[in-house]
Amino acid sequence: MKINKEVFMRRMNTLDWIAWILLIIGGINWGLVGAFSFDLVAAIFGDMSAISRIIYILVGLSAIYLLFASMSPSRDADIR
Repeated sequence: MKINKEVFMRRMNTLDWIAWILLIIGGINWGLVGAFSFDLVAAIFGDMSAISRIIYILVGLSAIYLLFASMSPSRDADIR
């Protein structure tokens, strides 16, 4: 049984890319909060404004989405 090199890789669709970008933004923001007590999202959009809250929610949903997407079988898996 030969396993294709890309068996564990899956193509990223638009939703995957958006989720990754939001997760990176959230990671950078948390890094700044932890290192410097500076919340970049709050500094740009206002402390707990509606836009800030939406960004925080989208970052959290992105993390959940990518967690489940990483555990699902590859969409393009080709086991021979």
